[in-house]
Amino acid sequence: MWHEEKNRLQATFKFKDFAEAFAFMTEVAFQAEKQNHHPTWTNVWNTVEIQLTTHDAGNVVTDKDHKLAKAIDAVYRKYA
Repeated sequence: MWHEEKNRLQATFKFKDFAEAFAFMTEVAFQAEKQNHHPTWTNVWNTVEIQLTTHDAGNVVTDKDHKLAKAIDAVYRKYA
């Protein structure tokens, strides 16, 4: 699901509708806040695209990104 490209971890998540996609984003927002590491993301109807990079490390992928990606995957499993 996650792939690294241009110094970013990237993934696309699909849901049954907008409400489910937004619920997922809300849960991810709480995880990001806990980790003080915030994604770049977009949402169009039932699709959420997420990019992770560590800005204070020079915009490269670090352990912080992999840790948040694992937390995001755990949230997504509730919807899959």
